[in-house]
Amino acid sequence: MDSPNLKFTVFTATFNRAHLLGRVYESLRNQSFKNFEWLIVDDGSTDKTEEIVSAWVKEGYLSIRYFKQENAGKHAALNLGVQAAKGELFLILDSDDRCVPNALERFDINWNQITPADKPKFSGIFSNCINEDNKIIGSKFPVDILDCSFIDAYYKYNIQGDKWGFFQTNILRAYPFPVIKGEKFLTEAIVWNRIALKFQTRFINENLLLVEYQVDGLSGRSAQLRIKNPLGAALYYQEFLLLPVSIYWKLRNLLNYIRFSFHAQLALIRQIKNLRKNSWRLWYFIFLPFGYFIYKKDCRRFK
Repeated sequence: MDSPNLKFTVFTATFNRAHLLGRVYESLRNQSFKNFEWLIVDDGSTDKTEEIVSAWVKEGYLSIRYFKQENAGKHAALNLGVQAAKGELFLILDSDDRCVPNALERFDINWNQITPADKPKFSGIFSNCINEDNKIIGSKFPVDILDCSFIDAYYKYNIQGDKWGFFQTNILRAYPFPVIKGEKFLTEAIVWNRIALKFQTRFINENLLLVEYQVDGLSGRSAQLRIKNPLGAALYYQEFLLLPVSIYWKLRNLLNYIRFSFHAQLALIRQIKNLRKNSWRLWYFIFLPFGYFIYKKDCRRFK
């Protein structure tokens, strides 16, 4: 249950990142806003993660709760973390990132600017990310405060690059990540899109997260991860076809639906039945050879 007095649950999923977690710890210790817990879900690490976290717990500078699960992927760790969270707001802070010292304070101030009557309409607040050269990753928002869905932010306002923020914990609990047997990766966008169909998000032009992409990170291995976890990838692209976006984006993602359906070894009849609208079946047959071509190209490149 959420604590009525705890504002944020800062959540970190980690897998063999003992050498990087110290940066997250220090950035949280330096926060000007103190009303938060740090909830860590260890996704089956075999390094010294547990020992390091135990030492931080003993130091007592932060309220830290640590859970360990068998290696199942970040999306499964998120499900565990969301259920265990005590904070009203749930903020994902990856194991290789650092937030600026006033990040939580700025999120709190911006959240309090939304009236109590309007808060149920909002999933949360997201900000810009910067790299080590202090440059914004992707693009700024078109205005300093933009209220819209996640879908509109990326496909109407053409926002580029990673953004960082929090969701209301109770909303995330209502939208758990699908867990597919044998697969350990699923894009977070599948849930963000589901939430966006019902809730708005407030986007603010403030630079609150410092991102340093790792060679072994999820961002750098996106294509390979989707190929190794194709059922989840196909599900994401299947659902994308129902989003309120332009036909250009839908057709582009139809190609990927076909591509990853082949990686998942789904029979053609199953691929067709998964398309919930009959109108997509004609487009499916038109794009089938192109999707199959990309699939074969993947096979030559990655296998």
